[in-house]
Amino acid sequence: MIELIVKSIRCLFLNKMRLILSISGIAVGVAAVIMIVSIGDYGTAALNNEIDSLGMGGTSIKGNDDSVPLTTKELNTIRSSEKVCSALPLIFESTNVFVENKRKDIYLWGLDNNADKTISLKIQSGRFFNSIDISKNARVCVVDQKFAENNFKEGNYKGKKIIINSGNSTDKYTVIGVIKTGNGLLENTMGGFIPEFVYIPFSTMQQNLSSNNFTQIIVKGKNSDTDYDKLGDNIIKTLERSSNRKNSYTAVNMAKQKQDMNSIIGIFSFVLSVAAAISLVVAGINIMNMMLISVKERTQEIGIKKSIGASDGIIVCEFLFEAAVINLIGCVTGLITGNLISFIFSVIFGLTFILRIDIIVLMLSFTFVLGVFFGIYPALKAASLKPVDALRYY
Repeated sequence: MIELIVKSIRCLFLNKMRLILSISGIAVGVAAVIMIVSIGDYGTAALNNEIDSLGMGGTSIKGNDDSVPLTTKELNTIRSSEKVCSALPLIFESTNVFVENKRKDIYLWGLDNNADKTISLKIQSGRFFNSIDISKNARVCVVDQKFAENNFKEGNYKGKKIIINSGNSTDKYTVIGVIKTGNGLLENTMGGFIPEFVYIPFSTMQQNLSSNNFTQIIVKGKNSDTDYDKLGDNIIKTLERSSNRKNSYTAVNMAKQKQDMNSIIGIFSFVLSVAAAISLVVAGINIMNMMLISVKERTQEIGIKKSIGASDGIIVCEFLFEAAVINLIGCVTGLITGNLISFIFSVIFGLTFILRIDIIVLMLSFTFVLGVFFGIYPALKAASLKPVDALRYY
């Protein structure tokens, strides 16, 4: 067996350029599949982080019209549910601010001091609201990283004042912190399509709007496998009982919307991966062509081997092994190249590198089967040669 392996490898290197081209075809196809899968994973992770930062990881409770109350009473009712981990009161409006006499369009969010328990808000510098800010309707604000970078030189936001138009109020607010939402990938790629965010205490925003109502309440379940459709229905029934209002509230399963978007990304990744895998089949055909040429070039060698006792099985195994080695070398080269490029991509964009062991195993298995499939015909053709005819070939 060892002798067979050594002879097969020696025969492969008889034509180095042809070998390199064959290996390159497999390597490019495998690397393309790895990079496409990685981009899909990065896209899914980035989308999930951005969606979670907007509170879309749970269920949103809304009133069907402006007359339906969604106040602190309803908030406490929701929080008292044993299946609710956290509930975030949320008020938002599209408005504008003035920074050093420059007008900026923003989304203004009114949140409470425990917002980080429900949505992904990470303080980059400074601090978030506290209970005192909420109780005093403080004129303080937290801005997102994009807003800070565009308006505060060298990240110096301390003591900065901005003027916010909110409802019927136009007041000066003190910037107390900068928030990094999600991982910033969508902001980097979509640029001006994503607005800048500014956050203020919800109590301050209620005062500005002269209303005790919330726009919506974002609910997060206690378990990662929470059925948010069922949880939303239970919350609506509870609110209807406590308020004696029927058909007044709506629950939107935002986690399901996230899953739907993830599915769309998964479909695109699958389609592109299939397209990349087709290039592997083309490379396999090229290997079969190379092996057929090799059979023709080594006809006399095959005749000598068969004349001294080599069986058809030995000849078949030798050629099959050569085809499998070409595919294996190409696959390993492609795996290393694809993962290396994906790692560099993750470093550049500040993402977490994901090594997909399942895809690696799949590629190794697929290329091995491909090598055997496209190597079987040349191998059988070599084994079918008669010693006398093969020796008379030259």
